Amino acid sequence: MQKTKWILKESSPQKEILSLADSLNISNILANLLIYRGVTNFYEAKAFFRPSLDMLHDPYLMDGMDEASNRVIAAITNNEKIVIYGDYDVDGTCSTALMYLFLKEFNADVEMYIPNRLTDGYGLSLQGIDFIKERGCKLMITVDCGITAVEEVDYASSLGIETIICDHHKVKDDVPKAVAVLDPIKPGCTYPFKHLSGAGVAFKLARAVGDKVGKKELALKYLDLVALAGAADIVSLTGENRVLVRRGIEQINTNPRPGIKALILAARMDLGFLTAGQIVFSLAPRINAVGRMGEAIRAVQLFVTDDEKEAIKLATVLEAENVERRKIDEATFSHALQKAEKEIDLKNDIGIVLHDDNWHPGVIGIVASRMVEKFYRPAVMLSTIDGVAKGSARSISGFNVYKALQECEDLLIQYGGHEAAAGLAIEIEKIDEFRLRFNRILKETIKEKDIIPETIIDSHISFGEITPKFMRILDEFSPFGPGNMRPVFMATDVRVLYPPRLVGGSHLILYLKQDGCDKMFDSIGFSLGNFASAIDYKKDLVDIVFTLEKVTKDGRQYPQLRLKDLKVKKG
Repeated sequence: MQKTKWILKESSPQKEILSLADSLNISNILANLLIYRGVTNFYEAKAFFRPSLDMLHDPYLMDGMDEASNRVIAAITNNEKIVIYGDYDVDGTCSTALMYLFLKEFNADVEMYIPNRLTDGYGLSLQGIDFIKERGCKLMITVDCGITAVEEVDYASSLGIETIICDHHKVKDDVPKAVAVLDPIKPGCTYPFKHLSGAGVAFKLARAVGDKVGKKELALKYLDLVALAGAADIVSLTGENRVLVRRGIEQINTNPRPGIKALILAARMDLGFLTAGQIVFSLAPRINAVGRMGEAIRAVQLFVTDDEKEAIKLATVLEAENVERRKIDEATFSHALQKAEKEIDLKNDIGIVLHDDNWHPGVIGIVASRMVEKFYRPAVMLSTIDGVAKGSARSISGFNVYKALQECEDLLIQYGGHEAAAGLAIEIEKIDEFRLRFNRILKETIKEKDIIPETIIDSHISFGEITPKFMRILDEFSPFGPGNMRPVFMATDVRVLYPPRLVGGSHLILYLKQDGCDKMFDSIGFSLGNFASAIDYKKDLVDIVFTLEKVTKDGRQYPQLRLKDLKVKKG
């Protein structure tokens, strides 16, 4: 019943482990985990465990920053109408709120515009530009979008609107002709860190503007928004992002702004204990829900309000929209499974490409991710909007779905995204041809072994090694995410103390103990409920693969094993 192939990483050289463990007074397991992360001595460990704002790069190292900051200052000085044009996801709404609040500090004449996912689509649109022109816009600052909007930026220019682009996505063929294009991964930009979120780029612009007017530290007020965006957008939590997200989460845990505080409470979470993982799995879905179901501007309004009553009201809206989104999500996923069974030959086709006229466009990205999780194959989900099939693509480890879409460019109306996730639009009559080519690309790229999911294990561990000191130091490895994933451990010959229990229909609860150790740990395995009937707790032992996390009960924190997989050893 084991779900995945278990692969134990090769340990670092013993001499290096012992030397680092001795210099830091930590266990060999923790030293090995640090070496995996490129930390090999005391000074590197100090920088890793105590990421400092001094480690942030000069914003002027980003190509176009001097021009961008000068233009923003000129707009403020001349009282020109500035419009922040954002995206409707967490990164986009946080970026918009950050730039809006920052410019308000200087009494700028600034407004916000977020497109409607259902009617406007992704990124800059001609109708959006027409709308902000009517508002008297002279300077448009795009955040988390704009890098591919060559035609739209030209159109804005023809209407007398100048543009500054703050983005972190890939350029297609040409860079838009804007006043300045801030994007660390655009061709020719030598900025040292390439993995900033959209909010990270907006923060850099705010830092540069603040620096020029003698208020360099002002932008630090908005690190909470940078942290939400960075964690939710699944960017690499290394380098600058590690500093920005860690410091931002500390800010949320010590002094949350009214909107974030209200959102945490609406999600029934404890204040003061937020982690990057909780942003991804609890807060981000609620923020995204208002954009998926209607107007994302409501999320921005939540972030910018300083009125606690207004914040509670808006957080309640986000919560309600998320409940509705989950209902539609479940119904769509169930329907997609039925269609996959009828329409997809999983023996011959590696990829899953599904289309339905009536699927809600706000949830098909989530459902595409769930299809990948279910079948461990790249998935494309499409719905019909105004006579065109639009949707989302999600990938598996090692397959660049953006590059695959590039190879199908002649079939597509538009596309955009990155290696793991992308959006696309295609004429309905071309879907079958796209499905064939997409699968041909997959067959040329992916081998049979690549579609067997793997669980990479960092280290063996015994329950006796999970001490309060171990947990305290492991906490300092956070924030966890891409580039710094939460360590995965394996423990063998573990006893199940009581009958396995199910919660939420499919989640497994076990109480576990290991011989030779008096510690008992509670554990939860999400979607591992099918193991419950396979375990005879009086006779069987289990080998388990898990991460170590903390749960909060009555204001106190306790370690909990989050099971990723298990193997039943019959007694």
